[in-house]
Amino acid sequence: MLDRQQVQKIAHLARLEITPEEEEQFATQLSSILEYFEQLSELDTKNVPPTTRAIEISNVARPDETIPYSNREALLKQAPEIEGDFFRVPQILNSDEQ
Repeated sequence: MLDRQQVQKIAHLARLEITPEEEEQFATQLSSILEYFEQLSELDTKNVPPTTRAIEISNVARPDETIPYSNREALLKQAPEIEGDFFRVPQILNSDEQ
């Protein structure tokens, strides 16, 4: 079982401020998690190949295709603000940042 001092150290490393009540609660919860992992370590995994996920999945996204938009004027009319032939967007970086 983890003690409060160990929980305080974990909280410090995680940059968390926790109350004494939370220290007690987390000590119990983290101890339960560690006990569960101890149970898992008892399993024989010698013949189990390493995997990155429990089930195999494949990427179902379609490849990107570049298609020019034929009506540039209609597209620019929908923009909240334009500048010449371009969309004008709010500045996200200060001029003194590099």
